[in-house]
Amino acid sequence: MTARRRYWLMKSEPDTFSIDDLERVRTEPWNGVRNYQARNYMRDGMKVGDGVLFYHSNTAVPGIVGIATIAAEAYPDPTQFDPKSDYHDPKSTREDPRWLLVDVAFERKLSRTIALDEIKARADELGEDFALTRRGNRLSVLPVSAAQWKLLLAME
Repeated sequence: MTARRRYWLMKSEPDTFSIDDLERVRTEPWNGVRNYQARNYMRDGMKVGDGVLFYHSNTAVPGIVGIATIAAEAYPDPTQFDPKSDYHDPKSTREDPRWLLVDVAFERKLSRTIALDEIKARADELGEDFALTRRGNRLSVLPVSAAQWKLLLAME
């Protein structure tokens, strides 16, 4: 029996790491996540081959800009051990790392951005469990159901 493919939405600020950057490098470690829930999604939920909606946040028109896949399951984020890194965590050790990352591989850019305003306009169809449109949710890694994935991509 094969495992069911899962889907995710991963946010990045385009001036930090954009879909164009991912297209250029092809595969990238998704480092710097410092939220326990987002870490747990990466650690416990993400599997190689899972689909990713690549989302640009903190930009004039936030929204979904591309598709990627999980290319490697969770492993320790090396930035937590680097005192020069913005993501350094002095309480984390190599023997007991707190923070994990996954590798993300480029699939394609969307033909247009699916803007957050458009997504919010379809909130009823996406359901109340769709984390992106839930009030107060600021996580950078969010689960997406197969039905939500299909609806969002149909908006392209």
